[in-house]
Amino acid sequence: MIDWITEIGSALTSPLLQRALIAAFVVGLTAPVVGTFLVQRRLSLLGDGVGHVALTGVAMGWLVGSWTHASQNDAYALVGAVVAAIIGAVLIEVVSARGRTNGDVALALLFYGGIAGGVVIISLAGGTNANLMAYLFGSLSTVSTGDLVTTMIMSGVILLVGLGLRTALFAVSQDQEFARSTGVPVRLLTIAIAVVAALTVTASMRVVGLLLVSALMIVPVAIAQQLTTSFRRTMTAAMGIGAAVCVGGLLITFTEPLAPGATIVVLAVTVYAGVAAVRAVIRPRRRHDVDPHPDVADDVQLGSTHG
Repeated sequence: MIDWITEIGSALTSPLLQRALIAAFVVGLTAPVVGTFLVQRRLSLLGDGVGHVALTGVAMGWLVGSWTHASQNDAYALVGAVVAAIIGAVLIEVVSARGRTNGDVALALLFYGGIAGGVVIISLAGGTNANLMAYLFGSLSTVSTGDLVTTMIMSGVILLVGLGLRTALFAVSQDQEFARSTGVPVRLLTIAIAVVAALTVTASMRVVGLLLVSALMIVPVAIAQQLTTSFRRTMTAAMGIGAAVCVGGLLITFTEPLAPGATIVVLAVTVYAGVAAVRAVIRPRRRHDVDPHPDVADDVQLGSTHG
């Protein structure tokens, strides 16, 4: 244990690892903010769809960079990812709202079209498997000062929208018809959620990668829902859990040869399983000792967790 702490302390003196740690903390803090709204709207897989289509944007950025013989392909890739993710997220909102295509079909189109198009285009752009893997599964070891600044700016926008408009966004996520009847601009707010989700995906792709970003948005929220009884507390707890698992997962990889993104997600899923197991043991005892009508209590608990 002492040796492990010593290794961590030594690693923290590296500017590269300091940048990675800050990026992981910021992304872990902000991703569950959007995830809370997505879970509330039962769109937990939206992040996956946007992540897949963002890969096409990354590939388009690389292609433009190769055409212009630019030396900063990553900058083009980031811009392409932001643009593609926003277009994809807004498109699925519009298609779902108009009812021309089922939401799950629209998600499937984003999944398959995005990932396939991205792989094909990045090959045409001369990208390597290493480039592709870095975007698919994250690459904290390559986080530059510019990447960190960009991530912090996008995270700031996410927090500004997600926390500043939390009440209105919750109303839209909970019941769109009721929100519309009270004069809330439902269409504008649903688009805002989509855009913020797209920013979250692109801000997180360096930390956990485009294929795993949805887990960072959703799993902390799922953990928090087992521990809290209100929307506000769920979001707050999810933010803390997200930051903790990101930092914890990254610290593990300082001493073990593991992929940071995958380690963070595995740690989050492990925490979820542990909390669920403990809750399964404790909850029946509470019912037996205190609650003569467990079914009624369940309904109240579920309603308060989601409202």
